[in-house]
Amino acid sequence: AGEPSGVTSNCPTPKRGRMSTNTPTTTGVKRRESAARSYCRGFDTVFTSAQGSEMTARDGQTYIDFLAGCSSLNYGHNDPDMKEALIAHLQADGIAHGLDMHTNTKADFLETFENVILRPRNMDHKVMFTGPTGANAVEAAMKIARKVTGRSNIVAFTNGFHGVTQGALAATGNGYHRGGAGLPLNNVTRLPFDGYMGQGTDTADYLEAMLNDPSSGLDAPAAILLETVQGEGGLNAARPEWVQRVARLAKEAGALLIIDDIQAGCGRTGTFFSFEEFGIDPDIVTMANSVSGFGLPMALVLVKPEHDVMGPAEHNGTFRGNTHAFITARVAIEKFWSDNAFQDDIARRAKIVEKALQEIADMVPGSRLKGRSMMRGVDVGSGELAGDICARAFQNGLIVETSGPNDEVVKILAPRTTPDAQLEAGLSILKDAARDVIGTTKVAAE
Repeated sequence: AGEPSGVTSNCPTPKRGRMSTNTPTTTGVKRRESAARSYCRGFDTVFTSAQGSEMTARDGQTYIDFLAGCSSLNYGHNDPDMKEALIAHLQADGIAHGLDMHTNTKADFLETFENVILRPRNMDHKVMFTGPTGANAVEAAMKIARKVTGRSNIVAFTNGFHGVTQGALAATGNGYHRGGAGLPLNNVTRLPFDGYMGQGTDTADYLEAMLNDPSSGLDAPAAILLETVQGEGGLNAARPEWVQRVARLAKEAGALLIIDDIQAGCGRTGTFFSFEEFGIDPDIVTMANSVSGFGLPMALVLVKPEHDVMGPAEHNGTFRGNTHAFITARVAIEKFWSDNAFQDDIARRAKIVEKALQEIADMVPGSRLKGRSMMRGVDVGSGELAGDICARAFQNGLIVETSGPNDEVVKILAPRTTPDAQLEAGLSILKDAARDVIGTTKVAAE
């Protein structure tokens, strides 16, 4: 759903060159912060400011950011219009925390979300505000499906990542994270995602056979849960026809279809929702990461009215509905989604990313491009190689991570607002890093 899938993180551990300022601040953090920290292990410096697609460290070095808060900053750092609106709210002593009480900021957000996002897409979903994380949205979605159907089983898929809270973790495939549960993870049946068995096998056939065979051992599911692009699972992009078929099978089985759009949504795959061009009508959609537009914690569950069955506070949280995030989310929707200009520009930028990644793929025999639109990467076949490429890129001023079951995919999550020159500069750093690492590896092998 949006956090790392590797053993320590999706970001490789740096291996060469000047990677750390090694200031007393970093020393103190390493001494005091829990060993559960992850991204800072790969990007070992102290960041102090950020703007657009660039971050600056305490030592003055600037970095192009192709991580973007793990797709939480799709519109870049500190968008000036969102920042101005938020500062004005703070200076006017606007509501800072309102639980789920009625506030002007929530009302304004809901009106904008309905008029700009839902209605043009013929979606009549209710908007449920959960705790501020993607995992919390997934927990709520699973609970809704179980309450609606009276069933307990959820069908999830190989390499899916839906969070690390206990219920969401049961649907997450990554063995490292599952190992941290401390308890059995039950009531989820995992089936092969599209392409998992190779190009010659349509895994929807397997799903259909299991659902239709009363002796398959598959308990009737309350829901089928999937990401259309598996961000942490290695940028596995499901074919539209596969997703359409899964949606049909869910309906025939009396199960709800849950689309986890936490990382792939908010334009990351080209359209606001990752499934818009697939011709499906999900019962539930989970959202988080970039939904606030500004990197502020915020999560939503979109649920069809007939499935809006949770009673008052039956799924609650002290921070359900982030008042400050309502402000920036509204501005983001108004600024970027009121017409098709931004969506069209994403498609144009995506071609720049694809071209550069193909050049990297051409350097490594057997490698291949993965993902969709500006949620792209290149599978170089080796976690060590991908990690070395990302580490070398960081040395040269680019923040980029890996993903996949063995961290074998170099993963691009650049803000979709990245100017062309900066986008091409970051991609050039990445290509040079790949060329350097591959060249060094060849020399060592000889």
